[in-house]
Amino acid sequence: MIPILAALLAAQAAPASAQPPEPPKAGAQKPAAEAEKEPLFKLTEVASTGSVTVGGRRIGYQAVAGTLVVHSKGWEDTDAIENKAKAGGDDDDKPKAEASMFYTAYFKNGIPASDRPITFLFNGGPGSSTVWLHMGAFGPVRVQTADAVHTPPAPYSVVNNDQSLLDASDLVFIDAPGVGFSRIAGKDKEKAFYGVDQDIDAFAQFITQFLSKYGRWNSPKYVFGESYGTMRGAGLALALQNKDVDLNGLILLSDILNWDFLPDDPQINPGVDYPYIVSLPTYAATAWYHNRVANRPVDLQAFLAEVEGFATGEYALALIKGNDLQPDERQRIAEKLSAYTGLSVPYLLKTNLRIQYGAFQKELLANQEQTTGTLDTRFLGATLDPLSKVASYDPQSSAISAAYVGAFNTYVRQTLHYGEGVEFKSGIDIYGDWDYKHQPPGASKPLIALPNVLPDLAVAMKQDPDLKVMVNGGYYDVSTPYFAGKFEMRHLPVPANILSNVEYHYYESGHMVYAHPPSLKAIHDNVADFIRRTSNTR
Repeated sequence: MIPILAALLAAQAAPASAQPPEPPKAGAQKPAAEAEKEPLFKLTEVASTGSVTVGGRRIGYQAVAGTLVVHSKGWEDTDAIENKAKAGGDDDDKPKAEASMFYTAYFKNGIPASDRPITFLFNGGPGSSTVWLHMGAFGPVRVQTADAVHTPPAPYSVVNNDQSLLDASDLVFIDAPGVGFSRIAGKDKEKAFYGVDQDIDAFAQFITQFLSKYGRWNSPKYVFGESYGTMRGAGLALALQNKDVDLNGLILLSDILNWDFLPDDPQINPGVDYPYIVSLPTYAATAWYHNRVANRPVDLQAFLAEVEGFATGEYALALIKGNDLQPDERQRIAEKLSAYTGLSVPYLLKTNLRIQYGAFQKELLANQEQTTGTLDTRFLGATLDPLSKVASYDPQSSAISAAYVGAFNTYVRQTLHYGEGVEFKSGIDIYGDWDYKHQPPGASKPLIALPNVLPDLAVAMKQDPDLKVMVNGGYYDVSTPYFAGKFEMRHLPVPANILSNVEYHYYESGHMVYAHPPSLKAIHDNVADFIRRTSNTR
């Protein structure tokens, strides 16, 4: 047993330690000099024990639910400071921003810490908690949800997760600042933590603190990020190196490392055609799934390989030509698009061959007044507005979110004994206020552009040629199309011998690959094998 956990279990943390700390209340502040010395948050930790059966083998574990405190790196609201100075005011007496970051860690019994891989997992958003990976993929328990249809309301069923990754690695599920039970406080707190580089720095601080607290500096280390968490994860690979931490592996699920590939309204952002190219194979996969492909082939993978070739060949060339594309060629491309996507030729001609984000989900089954999912296009739901141009909600999110959040709230409070009387925030609305500026390696300042962490990952892999990268994706994911991940890695600026460190795995599921039971088993087996191959340990 890990010594510090043995002490925790013997002592049984005091009831107050089970509560996420809240920032000081207004009117209760101490004098400025004293307030600067006193932290805004205190560490919390509650220990418990449990077991999970994976592959027919029982795995006993110790669990710790708690928080670590990280600090602002120094991002300041310069406009506010200048305005204060002009007004003759000064707010330097206010405490600098801090974040109390919530985590749930699972440590397998009977394995020396220095000889046991450890994996840090998180979802993305930005503004999402990690309840999804925790309760749907790799934690010791899993909420049961219906596959590709709406899960009925409570009571929800939580079962032993026979696909938990505890058979291959210790696990640490982390919630970003401000979500889950994590909280932020202090001067310019939103600016300090709600941004690409601020977020990466906070997680780098968290991981290094965790390694020290639990004596895991010599463990094989992995980072597993999903969705926006892949951007965070790729940035962390380099940020951790800068703190003298080399990862054994970076695991990406539903990756989006270059936001130039995110689709937009072609009327608003004309001339940017990459998003339509990388999204096309997902549209084709969806049409194939819903039997909207003429002469539907049996082999999905062979069909998608054909579509990928068309997307980067004839289709890409047609889009590049823009208004110079001749009418007969435009007609021919529209007909091919129609054959692959199930959308009508007249509709595709009206779109100028560019399918706007949200439009495909709304249009594919419009004659049935049904909308496909965005995170997972296997899911269907009644169209809210048959006259709308794009989908106005995501049927997959509506189908399973309540089950995940309801099950976790019960599990964390009753089994992990954490958070009594405190709100768990499954997500917060910060997408539109996020600071998307990123300073890639070699740049003298943050760039005013959509973020791209491919340079960060490339530098990390060049500096550590042993770093392995695993790319995972679902064929039915419109939000982060699987082919975007392939396309990104084709442009990763590293030598061929290092590029061979990247491997790819794709599944007949959506953004949350694990929502499809056969794909959950497949991704568990693939990730467990990846960890075993790259850790050189038990």
